[in-house]
Amino acid sequence: MNRNLLHLGTSGWSYKDWVGPFYADGSAPKDFLEIYSQHFHTVEIDSTFYGTPRQEYVRRWRATTPDDFQFSAKFPKEITHEKSLVDGEKEVTEFLKTMELLGNKLSVLLLQFEYGFKPDQFENLSAFLPTLPDCFRYALEIRNKKWLGRNFFELLRDNGVAFTLVDHPWMPRLEDVTSDFTYIRWLGDRRKVPENFSEVKIDRSKEVEWWAEVINKFLIDDVTTFGYVNNHFAGHSPATVRQIEAELDRIAFPKEKADGL
Repeated sequence: MNRNLLHLGTSGWSYKDWVGPFYADGSAPKDFLEIYSQHFHTVEIDSTFYGTPRQEYVRRWRATTPDDFQFSAKFPKEITHEKSLVDGEKEVTEFLKTMELLGNKLSVLLLQFEYGFKPDQFENLSAFLPTLPDCFRYALEIRNKKWLGRNFFELLRDNGVAFTLVDHPWMPRLEDVTSDFTYIRWLGDRRKVPENFSEVKIDRSKEVEWWAEVINKFLIDDVTTFGYVNNHFAGHSPATVRQIEAELDRIAFPKEKADGL
């Protein structure tokens, strides 16, 4: 298992609830990312979903993180939700130009769709994907099971776009890989963890065990794997990241090996 191919982190870092359990007491929000990068070497930027960030913010993110740090980022909802991939060329260009400022710290750009994005919009998707510059990695997340068919997966493979694997209440757990990398998101149920992300509230041990086995297979097959945990999955995403890492270590280095048996 090549752990160098694994990039695990959280979705977002700007959570005041983390002060105490993750960030030291008294930590200022402006220092959160720098502190975060001392614990994990990748993060998914959640704020880009609400709009393309200012270039000065992107330059600051790059400057305050280690050389090997990696960012993933969501496409703005104006492109994916409001325009449903139609007539958004200007917005896409602006977003890509801005995120390019991260340089080699930019890993994956995520197209996240809502339940209302249905297969009757297949033509929108099939027309949009080939227009994306091939100098970036892309992942695509759907939340409507009706997409899950041969034509959809072939479309992703033909365009080198990773199908996003999700742990979500109304989506099945899948293992399909449609690119030379895979992208995993642990989303959970917002109704069960609506607020206060200071501690784990749901025991996700069974789910973590399942996903660790899947990730282990990916790494054995030399599939680069990006994975991000949302606070809503268990209550406090940094703890879940560490739980996944610990379970992977258990799989790769079982006790009998550690004891030399």
